[in-house]
Amino acid sequence: SAQVEELTGMPSEVNKLLWRTMGFPDIPEGERGFSDMDVEALRVVRSILQTGITGVDSALQLGRVIGSSMQRIAEAEVGVVRASELANPDLQDPVVMLDNARRVIDGISYLLDYAWRRHMLAVVRRNTASKVLEGDRNGGVELCVAFADMVGYTLLSQELSEEGLDQVVARFEAIAYDTVSALGGRVVKMIGDEVMFVSEDPVTAARIAIQLSEAYSKDSLLSDLRVGMSYGRVLARDGDYFGPVVNLASRIVNIARPGTILVSDELHEVLDGVEEFAFKPIRLRYLKGIGRVGVWSLRGQQENQ
Repeated sequence: SAQVEELTGMPSEVNKLLWRTMGFPDIPEGERGFSDMDVEALRVVRSILQTGITGVDSALQLGRVIGSSMQRIAEAEVGVVRASELANPDLQDPVVMLDNARRVIDGISYLLDYAWRRHMLAVVRRNTASKVLEGDRNGGVELCVAFADMVGYTLLSQELSEEGLDQVVARFEAIAYDTVSALGGRVVKMIGDEVMFVSEDPVTAARIAIQLSEAYSKDSLLSDLRVGMSYGRVLARDGDYFGPVVNLASRIVNIARPGTILVSDELHEVLDGVEEFAFKPIRLRYLKGIGRVGVWSLRGQQENQ
């Protein structure tokens, strides 16, 4: 609105775009929908733009990432609180609910700032030490990319109750995050019954794949895992990764059998000779949109003993 533009010094058109990128719907003309908090946020954006470090387009892109991430966190947070209230009648008292809401909001606010700062330090260190391609200003990096898919999820989702399916999804995510993070990889995203993870170190990525496969096979609640992996140059953008290497890993996982790990020729070439791994060549396979490619089965040496 004109009033917000006057208070922030930011053009209304830019304010509206920033508002939308954060995931908020337009406010009808004549309605009062902005608060002092909104005005202050726009002032902060204006001060950042004035430094010249970033432009409006970059600010809008960052806004999209922040908005989508915060929306997911908010949904998860409210879901946890709501589930606790439904399970415990004592928490359903309005006074108790309000008091708990204030505590949760304050606590989560601190944790969000803490987690952001820790991840920022980790990203800076990683970018300093990683194989950033010389002269590549578009975010090109060399990574091992992997997709791990839980076999039989569709059938499980049809047979289980909502509570049972929730337990399966929670267990699937817990094992993925615990294993990948503990060994030094990074979970990029969960896609239903699939997890995408990456590592700058191919050996680390292979170890993660093997341990994930073992963990899922031993879990009575979950079915076997299948993994597809590739290695090479990818485009890093907003915490996600794109390019032929990512597409190849995604296609490879679709042809893997339950309980197996398949890797591309490029990753096999990098890992060949590492004593802790054993490989078995698979006949050339045709992958949609890619063509015929060489694929190898990966196992830990101890599995062959």
